[in-house]
Amino acid sequence: MHRALITGGTAGIGAAFATAFASRGVPLVLVARDAARLEEFASSLRSQHGVDVETMVADLTDRDAQQRVADRLDADADPVDVLVNNAGFSVRASLLDEDLSEHDRGFEVMVRAVLKLGGAAGRAMSRRGRGWIINVGSVSALVTQNNYSAIKAWVGNYSESLGVQLAGTGVTVTALMPGWVRTEFHSRAGIKGSSIPDFLWLDADRLVEECLADVARGKPVSIPSTRWKLIAGVLRGTPRGLVARLSAILSHRRSKER
Repeated sequence: MHRALITGGTAGIGAAFATAFASRGVPLVLVARDAARLEEFASSLRSQHGVDVETMVADLTDRDAQQRVADRLDADADPVDVLVNNAGFSVRASLLDEDLSEHDRGFEVMVRAVLKLGGAAGRAMSRRGRGWIINVGSVSALVTQNNYSAIKAWVGNYSESLGVQLAGTGVTVTALMPGWVRTEFHSRAGIKGSSIPDFLWLDADRLVEECLADVARGKPVSIPSTRWKLIAGVLRGTPRGLVARLSAILSHRRSKER
């Protein structure tokens, strides 16, 4: 691969993808909001792995910023042939809230930006006849807790739909659906995770390696680890009424941890 662009590329799963590609000698384009943190992480990758790391400071809640990243994906100079749509955050606002500002931010970053960048990457990569698009979803898409679950359900369906449209072009699309991952994601959301058993937590670096193996095989969906594959299989086969009850229990536990 020539170059990988990763949104939310300085922390958590995004940083794990960046490290995995850098260790393989793949040049990077890292996209993130925090300029200082972005440059610090890029410098560490350059020094440790000797790869070229381009940085783009962009807040994906801003549509002009989305367009700048889309233009970079479309560029033929130093072409990008791997896109990792990873940027995201927990949407904690109630579906009954009158104030939709948090929901709007979630839609911009995890729906519109994913759609915008996926389309730009798909067009550019199909012109060149090769490429990978990885959209980071979540096993939470299979439950019905909140708008985050709903958004990630959209990401999964969108990814498979985009893959259908790109069939035969040399471009593959994979939806990554992790379970709970040990990153700063939960702490940023104010979720302690103390009630979650240790065996359910995933290591971000291992998760990324399993995902990349699935991507190389052309799999449309990647669910890292046997335990989460089993959990996802059970959730898909469970009557929706029972899923709703389980979702209520999980939501109650999460609210107690805040």
